[in-house]
Amino acid sequence: MGLSTHVLDTMHGGPAAGMEVALYTTQGDAATLVMQFTLNPDGRNPDGPLYDSASLKKGTYRLVFDVAGYFKARGAVLPEPNFLNRVSLDFGVAHPEQHYHVPLLVSPWSYSTYRGS
Repeated sequence: MGLSTHVLDTMHGGPAAGMEVALYTTQGDAATLVMQFTLNPDGRNPDGPLYDSASLKKGTYRLVFDVAGYFKARGAVLPEPNFLNRVSLDFGVAHPEQHYHVPLLVSPWSYSTYRGS
């Protein structure tokens, strides 16, 4: 099952196509970049899961979403400095045999996440 993410733009009412995202593994305060990607028209990684079920390991991870860059590219007028610049989600994988889906619902002023299915 592995690890996946999906971003929905609540300001415009659809997927956050074109948003830049980075995935890191973390250990304490140290973070190691695993991959960077641009969300496809469905608001997902164009290459599918970030990790497949065989590659996902028990541990801690970080997803970083370039929220300000995305909304600026969409023409949203944002104050300087932006309220949200990048949204970082730190999360743990305790059971790598299960599917970990990390959705993000986002606007220039708020975000919400949860462990999806």
